[in-house]
Amino acid sequence: MFINKFPPERTIFFSDAVFAIAMTLLVLEIKLPSLAEAKSLGIDEILLNRIPNFICFAISFIVTALFWKAHMATCIYVKTVSNRFVWNNIWLLFFVVVMPFTTALYANYGFMDNIAFSFYCLNIAVIGFFNYLLMSHVIKTEDLKNLLGEATVKWTKHRALIVPAVFIFAIVLAPFAPFTSRYVFILIFILQAIGDRRYKKKQNQMLTTKKPVE
Repeated sequence: MFINKFPPERTIFFSDAVFAIAMTLLVLEIKLPSLAEAKSLGIDEILLNRIPNFICFAISFIVTALFWKAHMATCIYVKTVSNRFVWNNIWLLFFVVVMPFTTALYANYGFMDNIAFSFYCLNIAVIGFFNYLLMSHVIKTEDLKNLLGEATVKWTKHRALIVPAVFIFAIVLAPFAPFTSRYVFILIFILQAIGDRRYKKKQNQMLTTKKPVE
């Protein structure tokens, strides 16, 4: 008889492997110079020309690592892996694997071309969207509202939506303010920090106003 449930450990190990491979492949997009190029330009000039590639590599590595961290935090609560979880996870990993390509596209053309930049932002936004879907599914199936509290679950979901929302905003902004749009991602850390502070303040207020059980 077919059972629509899968072993959680296999799903998590497979996901970790895909994240690790994708993060490793990012550095391979920084191409080594040919011998002729090294002789004509010099290593110092070549490294200078590769600065955009190194910047994009660092950004994408950190972004992918943060998605892996979020994925790991979600999987802590996973006890049952359903077919829906598997497919949400597969699509998330699919767009994680695309990151080396979009990173190379952005590094080579994204600083001067809005389409290349927008394609890169879209890639990250879609990963963020599937991260949100995966998280929402786990919250529902594992009854995390009951375990963690409604306020915690609500802020966790809103926090996850900040990432795709900011990168979609960057895409919309790019044709009108190309320079500013390249740094819009900083809003993610600002908005999440503000939200974290408000959430902790609300939690502290709830603890202080809560009457002790007699």
